[in-house]
Amino acid sequence: MSLRYKGLSEINGPLVVLDHVQNASFDEIVELELENGSTRTGRIVQIEGERVVIQVFEGTNKISLVNTTTRLMGHPMELPLSKEILGRTFNGAGKPIDHLGNIFAEKRMDINGLPLNPVSRVYPRNYINTGISSIDALMTLIRGQKLPIFSGSGMPHNQLAVQIVKQANIADKEGAGFCIVFAAMGVKNDVADYFKRSFEEAGVMERVVMFVNLANDPIIERILTPRCALTAAEYLAYEKDMHVLVILSDMTSYCEAVREFSSSKGEIPGRKGYPGYLYSDLASLYERAGIIKGSKGSVTQIPILTMPNDDITHPVPDLTGYITEGQISLDRNLDQMGIYPPVGVLPSLSRLMKDGIGEGYTRADHSALSNQLFAAYAKVSDAKSLASVIGEDELSDVDKKYMLFGNLFEEHFLNQGFDCNRTIDETLDLGWKLLSVLPRGELDRVDDEVLDKFYDHEAAVKEFGLKEEKFIKELERSVNG
Repeated sequence: MSLRYKGLSEINGPLVVLDHVQNASFDEIVELELENGSTRTGRIVQIEGERVVIQVFEGTNKISLVNTTTRLMGHPMELPLSKEILGRTFNGAGKPIDHLGNIFAEKRMDINGLPLNPVSRVYPRNYINTGISSIDALMTLIRGQKLPIFSGSGMPHNQLAVQIVKQANIADKEGAGFCIVFAAMGVKNDVADYFKRSFEEAGVMERVVMFVNLANDPIIERILTPRCALTAAEYLAYEKDMHVLVILSDMTSYCEAVREFSSSKGEIPGRKGYPGYLYSDLASLYERAGIIKGSKGSVTQIPILTMPNDDITHPVPDLTGYITEGQISLDRNLDQMGIYPPVGVLPSLSRLMKDGIGEGYTRADHSALSNQLFAAYAKVSDAKSLASVIGEDELSDVDKKYMLFGNLFEEHFLNQGFDCNRTIDETLDLGWKLLSVLPRGELDRVDDEVLDKFYDHEAAVKEFGLKEEKFIKELERSVNG
């Protein structure tokens, strides 16, 4: 038997307070019936003796202190799930918004997830191919990994998210499926329409589950959105043996919602007004990625976050970097040069890629190529810094060749366009042709045996249209702008 409580003690923003409540549980779902007969849903977020604080998902507008009836449901928020969720679109609270009816639930799962024994985790191996050379070659996305994208205001992170959804795939040897759970938080209507339209036009909507929280939706729903998305991903991965890629955009909007909610509860703010528990709150989301022993599926995460004022020390990217296994940083200078995707190579890394690439996964030469490309591009940065001090004309011949390599690398490797989908072999072959522009003696991160197989200066000349006599002129052009 469930008890009903008549009236409320207090209304404060998205929160309502109810007194004299017994046997309530933290995170328990509550149903509020308004005097006009409509109902709203909430959850208990604070308990002080017999006084409970309820977070109302749809907001507290038009709720009466006197005539509201509250009923405790006796369970936490649960998401109805079946394989029918593939191809469907839901709001941030997991309710269908695509006019295709409700989900006939095969199972209902707590959106907060279940505690995962670390001993049951399987170390992530093998990779997900995104078709984007800079990511696949240099910061490879490994199944079961959490690899965020650090972006800035006005940069093409939404476009990059769509491209990853369109192109991502796995080498499926075990017969398991591959799908994507996409959660948009705090986006405008036109951005939400862009995501859905792009997925439909690309013909990939049938393998995508979308959760959309708009900018004008309640902030409480925004806090639920990533939890609903990850619950759907866990169901598909561990119950249906699928490999699931979860894309969460934009985590900064989520964190701002957490900050606003924390402020409404009167909690003591921490750095830049964010609550002190932001780290553990983000960890409760990010740590739901992984592979569980005995399951054929996996959950891989790409959280996307915009850094206010491009500040990587801001609490959201700072804490995210502590929890996740690397990051993909977008570079504003590359973006202003018209390079897409503008992935900044040097500040980006994938800490798990060393164990998920190479022979049996991508290709035996992948690790050597990646190390050498990083080293060569770092020397490009050094050459540019030196040129800014002593002038381009005073650079050595080797430095000029590095400047040429840098131009070609950005023009042909990083800049591949929105519709270009490269296989891993195409990406690695292109990387070797670019390295072949440099003198062989400069490639000190690669064994001679590998160089004998892949280093080919003539192929580089043919690939990039550089004849031998034109080669020096191209070097001069690269340093003179």
